Amino acid sequence: MDIRIELIFVPVSDIDRAKAFYVDRLGFNADFDHRVSDDIRFVQLTPPGSACSIAIGEGIGSDQEPGTLHVIQAVIDDADAFLAELRAKGVAAEGVDEQPWGRFVTVADPDGNRLTFQQLPPRD
Repeated sequence: MDIRIELIFVPVSDIDRAKAFYVDRLGFNADFDHRVSDDIRFVQLTPPGSACSIAIGEGIGSDQEPGTLHVIQAVIDDADAFLAELRAKGVAAEGVDEQPWGRFVTVADPDGNRLTFQQLPPRD
């Protein structure tokens, strides 16, 4: 049986600010933004080419504090090009971290949630 991870909740303090960061700065697609009730707003954002989305909102997800999520990792084709693109959009991204298992670019959203983007090493 296949198991697919499709949605990761990201705790944020300001939904509109976070949505703008993920869409305008990181290039995520804004798939869904709906106020379900007075207490619930659900926003789904998907990185281009990804089968897995993130969700931000009000009244959803866990009780995790904004800025405490540091476990999202995505794969990119070219760390140098991605870093240049982020910096051109005003994102304070760390430089490329060279490791034997890949090249990494790390960014933080406005709340401090950290996302790491990995360029995989060449396959032999």
